[in-house]
Amino acid sequence: MNVAIVGCGLIGQKRAKSLGDARLVVCADSNLARAESLAKTAAGCAATSDWREAVNRPDVSLVIIATPHDSLAEITRGAIMAGKHVLVEKPAARHVDELRPLIPLAAEHGALVHVGFNHRYHRAFQQAKRIVDSGELGPLMFLRARYGHGGRIGYNKEWRANPALSGGGELIDQGVHLIDLARWFLGDFAEIDGSAHTFFWDMPVDDNAFLLLKTAEKRVAFLHASCSEWKNIFSFELYGRDGKLQIDGLGGSYGVERLAFYKMLPEMGPPETTIWEYPMGDNSWDVEMADFLEDIRLGRQPAAGLADAVAALDVVDRIYRSSGYDHRA
Repeated sequence: MNVAIVGCGLIGQKRAKSLGDARLVVCADSNLARAESLAKTAAGCAATSDWREAVNRPDVSLVIIATPHDSLAEITRGAIMAGKHVLVEKPAARHVDELRPLIPLAAEHGALVHVGFNHRYHRAFQQAKRIVDSGELGPLMFLRARYGHGGRIGYNKEWRANPALSGGGELIDQGVHLIDLARWFLGDFAEIDGSAHTFFWDMPVDDNAFLLLKTAEKRVAFLHASCSEWKNIFSFELYGRDGKLQIDGLGGSYGVERLAFYKMLPEMGPPETTIWEYPMGDNSWDVEMADFLEDIRLGRQPAAGLADAVAALDVVDRIYRSSGYDHRA
């Protein structure tokens, strides 16, 4: 499988290291020097500053798109039209109206599109999903999750603070991961409420978002995404009638990735506790790519696809509109 990477920054470089048996044949970036630098990591790999040149190469079967948000949907459309399979980074577009038309287009052209919700592939989440699917947690009731970082000097002047490029602030950045994970466990949300606000950073996009989401069965997700979280945090707690799962940390500055399973006993009281810790490096990028390559081999729809991204962005759009942050172009 020959691969083109469009967008050769930090995430594009991570993707290049996680290709497995696939082969990188062309790198594209508006900064040609950056494309050339990444191309040097793969024998015979070409470099270009024109993404169209990359996605239209006849020897390319898969396009990985890791650009700022404003070009994600446009390049995905171009790759689909060229008959390629696509891995596009989250959130896959600046707003849901950019993304929704790509679902029938991909079906028309037989293109499989995976959206890079790599948090699903962290070891703790893979184990948590196995526990939930086994029924050990019992019927699910609700979850609460927090995800945040503290930014850095000049954060309010980066592309993520420009709504024309990003489509929004912290909600569309880290918040979409929480929305996707919540929906992965609880199902589609029928009631969407919450607030996005700018508390600290001098920028026209949100730095905090608070969400209260409910499924038709009244399963509840309470989510908080923040870039005024001065000590980086990731916390995800999922409650069933027979126990609780708690995931803390994602590695690095977020702390050691850890999953705790608190199983209710018939007599209640202190639960039976099992803890898994994952101090090793993050392999979610490798596992995600291997899963998508298997999707392509089998012709099956990706586990995290365009419909999942549309569902997440629909939540984002509703919160932004109700909070006075309508950034749609």
